[in-house]
Amino acid sequence: MQTRNLGVAIITIGIIMMIYTGFNYITIVRAGDEASIKINTEKNNPTQWWLPIVGLVLIVGGIKVVVDNEKNSLN
Repeated sequence: MQTRNLGVAIITIGIIMMIYTGFNYITIVRAGDEASIKINTEKNNPTQWWLPIVGLVLIVGGIKVVVDNEKNSLN
């Protein structure tokens, strides 16, 4: 049963990776600290991209895990 859940999780991650092909994140950097005044700035980091084919590979792999688990449970 745990193997089936793992396969479903892999399929779900693959679908998400095919829909969203990247993400951008922002970090907060301290620019200065004078007495009681603290100055922070936001830094945009480069977007992290991946190919949609990676999501497709995960979907196929997840389906294989689920099918293999079903075959083993029938025996």
